[in-house]
Parts: sequence; C-alpha cells; structure tokens
Amino acid sequence: MTKTAPDRMTLVLGGARSGKSAYAERLIEACPAPWLYIATAQAWDDEMRARIDEHRARRSGSWRTLDVPTALPEAVAEATGPVLVDCLTLWLTNLLLAEADLDAAAEALARACAAAPGPLVLVASEVGLGIVPDNALARRFRDAAGRLHQRLARQADRVVLTVAGLPLTVKPSTENPA
Repeated sequence: MTKTAPDRMTLVLGGARSGKSAYAERLIEACPAPWLYIATAQAWDDEMRARIDEHRARRSGSWRTLDVPTALPEAVAEATGPVLVDCLTLWLTNLLLAEADLDAAAEALARACAAAPGPLVLVASEVGLGIVPDNALARRFRDAAGRLHQRLARQADRVVLTVAGLPLTVKPSTENPA
C-alpha cells in the first residue's frame, strides 16, 4: 500500500473493528515523525485494557501518546506536528458520563481543529447506522455523535469511512485525491 500524506484535517469513521484506527495511523505515518497519538479511551475493565494494549503494541517508538479522556480541545490546540485523535466517540462518552456540556465541548473542539496546522486525523465510531436505541441516554449519545461527526465532516478536507478494513472516501480532498 502506498503511503499518502494526509490532508490538513481528515475524519475517519467506521464501525467497531472496521480498521479505522490502523488506517488513520498509516495516514499519519506518511508524515515525518515524531507523531502524536491523542488517546481518549479509559481502561475501566480488563477487556478495554486489552484493546488499549493492542493499539499501543501496533505503534512504533516514533509515536508519543497523550492520554486525554476529556480535555481534547486543549490537547489539539497545544499539539504540533502530525496528530492522530482516537477516538471522538470515546471522548463523547467520557463527557456524557461527566455530565459536561456536549455542545460547548463540540464547539471548543471544532475551533481547536480549525486552528490546528495539521496534519490532523480524527477517528470516530459511526454509531448511527443501527436501530434507534431503547433508552434516552443512548439516544442522546447517538445524536451527539451524529451532530459532532457532521460538524467535523464539514470542516474536514477529507472524510473516509472504513468498512471491513477498506477505506471508502466519502468526501474527497481537492488537494490529495488518494
């Protein structure tokens, strides 16, 4: 697979185990190191710890990892060089559990992304393709994720949906059509 440098801002969406994180890592690795991985996951149980360990084991020593469960806009605003954020939906989950203002957080993240020099690759789980959740909290989460994805997709230079490990370009870049 040919490595192609990412645009200033790329949004990578996909379902669970769709290959979105590995694809996003390859985009950033096409840039000169060092690379920053802003991780939003929290290891609440053994299964999540194993997922986090799997992601870390896949990355070389040229990656620096910054664990940021909720202060994502601040981390993006302070970052320099190639940045990968993984993942926006875990960040939203953390904010929801903390009873934070999701609209204000989304606005702050959008501002930080707009100011980021890039390359910036954002990873998110596409959660809106299934049935309507049966409870208010799950519906609130799904709706907040959908609104955030739409907002960032409008802002992004390129949007990619990963399915079965395959990247499908949803919004092609005018500068980097690969």
